[in-house]
Amino acid sequence: MTKALEEALKAASILPEADQDALAEAILAEIGSEETWERSFSSSQDVLKRLADKALKEHRSGQTRRLDPDDL
Repeated sequence: MTKALEEALKAASILPEADQDALAEAILAEIGSEETWERSFSSSQDVLKRLADKALKEHRSGQTRRLDPDDL
């Protein structure tokens, strides 16, 4: 465990029990969300490659236009 996490947990330990439980739920949810994102991203590489190939093909054939942030 890093010193930063150790300090955060030490600080959290003085919170009321309900706040500690809420913080624990938030931390676990964040960890679960990150794991879900990693699984989704790693399983979508073929789709992302096809989309990138299609975008490059469209760009090379002149079917795209420069994005002007002022037009957004």
